[in-house]
Amino acid sequence: MVFKTKIGKHGLRGSIALLVLTIAVALLPAASRAQNDANVSAGLWTWKTSGCPDCHGPFADGNQEDDDYPAGADLRTTRLDSEALKTTIRCGRVGTGMPAFEDGAYTIHPCYGRSLGTAPDNLQPTPRKLTSDEIDAVIAYLQARIIGRGRITREECVAYYDDQPDRCEDYH
Repeated sequence: MVFKTKIGKHGLRGSIALLVLTIAVALLPAASRAQNDANVSAGLWTWKTSGCPDCHGPFADGNQEDDDYPAGADLRTTRLDSEALKTTIRCGRVGTGMPAFEDGAYTIHPCYGRSLGTAPDNLQPTPRKLTSDEIDAVIAYLQARIIGRGRITREECVAYYDDQPDRCEDYH
């Protein structure tokens, strides 16, 4: 007895291609999640190494550890969306202590609808300039781990101070 299977009008190759496509689509969320996790980790590293905690505090709640720096906004309660965050990080905020982290802000790249020219005099100096990718990573970090998170948890503290968990004794 011979069994015949209908594979479809595209034959075996078409069925294999459909199977490969189905598997690829199923794996996309995992790949996307891994890429997002890497971007969030890069954002945390950039946050820590570019002076952000000096003003905003390690947990972005506005409680800086050193009064030598201007007090930054509480980003845990901010209502800024991605674009507003990007503009603020790129261009700073005149008169608030928020520096412009983008190299060429105001001079090469426009900010707040101003004509290109010299940057405003009363912008806080930045510890270092950030690339567009670094700015995007900081935003990914803020959106994933900071904005709208409420009280700081011990888990969050340990994740931030991964090499010094003893700094988290006050968090429950």
